Amino acid sequence: MSAVLRMEVLQSLPKAVEPVMKRSTLMTDAREVLLQGLTLLFGLDDHRYSQIAGAPFKASIGQHYRHVIEHFQSLTRGLQSGEINYDARDRNVRLQSEVTYSSIATCDILRVLKRYTDDTLVGECTVINSVGYGSAGASTFQSNISRELAYCAGHAIHHYAIIRLLCHEIGVSVPAEFGFAPSTLKHMSSLAAV
Repeated sequence: MSAVLRMEVLQSLPKAVEPVMKRSTLMTDAREVLLQGLTLLFGLDDHRYSQIAGAPFKASIGQHYRHVIEHFQSLTRGLQSGEINYDARDRNVRLQSEVTYSSIATCDILRVLKRYTDDTLVGECTVINSVGYGSAGASTFQSNISRELAYCAGHAIHHYAIIRLLCHEIGVSVPAEFGFAPSTLKHMSSLAAV
């Protein structure tokens, strides 16, 4: 979802509207998304993680995973100030080239999320995010932590889908559940049980 469309959708929601999913489910799902990433990382070495896939991708698993982690880091860092600035990402090269470093960063985020409560999730925040690539300025809008946590989890699933394609391209096998939203996995599991 483009930043412009996302901003328009969020601004069109009345303040009183709560996210559709329960907060506890949202927290569990966000953790499960990050655990999917860790599971993938545990099966990679630095070479495969940073290997650039050929055309049409011209990207690495690490480049996409870095983007996922940096968004979650923006969220967790902005918690105290109430300002989440997705444009102030570190863009740390180690996150896209070193599996161990990325694993530790993922675990750090999981530790922070473990401390989130229902009260944390309803907290209001200001979000700063560029409307698009090459845009002259960033947009600022009001949100809450639960919306931003849902955004980060959804953003991760988007990048995981690309990572899944990159893995196929360079011959890395991925767990069957990798790249699926936790709600999709639960639905698929319920269908299999019938």
